[in-house]
Amino acid sequence: MTRRPDGALERDVLAALWTGEHALTPGEVLARLDGTLAYTTVATVLGRLHGKGLVERRLDGRAFRYRAVMSEGEMVARSIGRALTSATDRRAVMSRFVSGLSKRDARVLRSVLDELDT
Repeated sequence: MTRRPDGALERDVLAALWTGEHALTPGEVLARLDGTLAYTTVATVLGRLHGKGLVERRLDGRAFRYRAVMSEGEMVARSIGRALTSATDRRAVMSRFVSGLSKRDARVLRSVLDELDT
């Protein structure tokens, strides 16, 4: 059995929640994943995400339904912001990050920056 990289299972569970139109039960999340996981594993991950404040849950019958509290974009932006805040040389970090962008992503970044300037 191949071990997932750290945090990969949480990201996969969150991705399943992001694709749902409504809050999902652990069984519904499991059905959206690769199928090699146990129900209890998914329920445990959802419980941990709830403890971290990344998902909210409500009781529906005998099962909880879970919903992500922020979009994927918000979560990634928050992560980038934390990484940037911890840097001693923010300019160097931003320069290194931007220089590694694809041409397409650089155009998107320019567009976003232009929109912020107006």
